[in-house]
Amino acid sequence: MGKVGLVSVAALGCFKASFFMPLIHTHNLVKSYGTGVQQVRALDGVDLDIEQGDFVAIIGASGSGKSTFMNMIGCLDSPTSGLYELAGQNVSQMSIDELADIRSQCIGFVFQQFNLLARTSALDNVAMPLQYMRSGKLAGLSKKEQKEHARNRLAQVGLGDRLSHTPSELSGGQQQRVAIARALVNDPDLILADEPTGALDSKMTVEIMELLKSLNQGGMTVIVVTHEPDVAAYANQVVIFKDGKIIEIKQQHQTQAKGTSSLDTAQLVSNLDVPSAL
Repeated sequence: MGKVGLVSVAALGCFKASFFMPLIHTHNLVKSYGTGVQQVRALDGVDLDIEQGDFVAIIGASGSGKSTFMNMIGCLDSPTSGLYELAGQNVSQMSIDELADIRSQCIGFVFQQFNLLARTSALDNVAMPLQYMRSGKLAGLSKKEQKEHARNRLAQVGLGDRLSHTPSELSGGQQQRVAIARALVNDPDLILADEPTGALDSKMTVEIMELLKSLNQGGMTVIVVTHEPDVAAYANQVVIFKDGKIIEIKQQHQTQAKGTSSLDTAQLVSNLDVPSAL
């Protein structure tokens, strides 16, 4: 496939022009592994629309397909069949290079284990993605400009006074804030967070979720994979996966008070086949 699709996405300013269409649209999305009788459908005909500005929690038992779906919408993998449109652009069949450019320009990733370089300062950890951008509005920044941009993102997550600290000099919650700043450094409109509080205690979990909620309230689309009801309660939409399919989509109000959770969301999680390993 040529570069036409990728250029179109970039021309939208990532996703800012998708006012009359879902940010994410999937139709009959399938991801299969193996062949013949050994074939497993990790995704089995998934239909889902996510609007720009949504806060979505994806939950499900281990092996339900939620992580595979996250990889699909994050352009980390391609479907076996079906349609995936991002901001109206069909990315289902894009090349590896095209998907990499979309990831670097338009999507911010947050992971459970932070994935920070141990001997590198917070500032340099956050600035690093800018060094590898091949195209887009932030490509070609000077080293000074890259660090200034990273400094602004660290200030945005409340770590403007921790620029020179390495991960070992930061708490778990602070390390995840650095990771969120790194996810923000490419000025994305979409944040994908895979178990972002899985390595944190309850106090730090609230801090990180409040930060993600504030980003969402500022216009960021946030999608979180989680097995924790208290985390899912921050979302305005909960999508439940089972056996590669979506079995329920629940609309809910975002958490209003720190540390509170939705009883409905907790009940949804408790009703899954596997009560704890989701």
